[in-house]
Amino acid sequence: MKKTTATAIVLASLASFGLVGTALGAAVATSTFSTLVHVSASLTASGCDNSPGPNITLQGALSLGKVGVQLLFENNLKGTHTLTVQSTATATVIPEGQTVQIPKQPVLGGVGGNPFIWIQFVNANNNPLTDPVFLGRCVQGLFNTASDFSIPATATALVSADSCSNTGSDISLSGQIALTGIKANLIFANNDNPVGGPHQNTQPATVSVVIIPAGQTITFAKQPPLGGVGGNPWIFLAFTDGQGQPVSSQFPLGRCVQLG
Repeated sequence: MKKTTATAIVLASLASFGLVGTALGAAVATSTFSTLVHVSASLTASGCDNSPGPNITLQGALSLGKVGVQLLFENNLKGTHTLTVQSTATATVIPEGQTVQIPKQPVLGGVGGNPFIWIQFVNANNNPLTDPVFLGRCVQGLFNTASDFSIPATATALVSADSCSNTGSDISLSGQIALTGIKANLIFANNDNPVGGPHQNTQPATVSVVIIPAGQTITFAKQPPLGGVGGNPWIFLAFTDGQGQPVSSQFPLGRCVQLG
């Protein structure tokens, strides 16, 4: 993102990006972007001939892709002086593979008569995140499945300055990431079509299970102070993915002393 040269425009940018100052002068940066998730689930089935359907128990875990933060320090905004001294500091706020447990939960429903079972992961609005995956027939009893996909997540970083001396800047960082909802649709049918889900004329029954409720939050990993250049620098923040590439705009936070 191009940085402006006027303080007034910088302050307007803070408001437009949803950055707010706390009573202690800290800044908050919030951004929504796609993050990778890996879901592994185990399902056990019993009562396969029951009416209205078998008893299913689902449990498992969700692991997240890496989320990072990059801070950029500049001693002046570009254009105000010929010389611009800058440094960067990076931090991993969500480590690769951080796990969220899927609580063990029973599911009752579907169709009787030892049905065939599929699973499909969807978002909170029931939009597909994966294709239906064929698990097998109820009487097999135990099923394991895993899927990879992306979901929107909203990261919020709280940034404050511990010191702003001529020799360097020490910055503290905390925050959280909020996930959008994920559900598992269990599809039961008495006709087997492993590829593409059950045939349309089999009148399959679908039961939904909440895997991750919408808005579930994960706190950032605790960070040591992040160091930058001295001389009361301007500070900018961007969120990054597992390869260190930006997944958000570069947010202007203000000068170091404004964050103290």
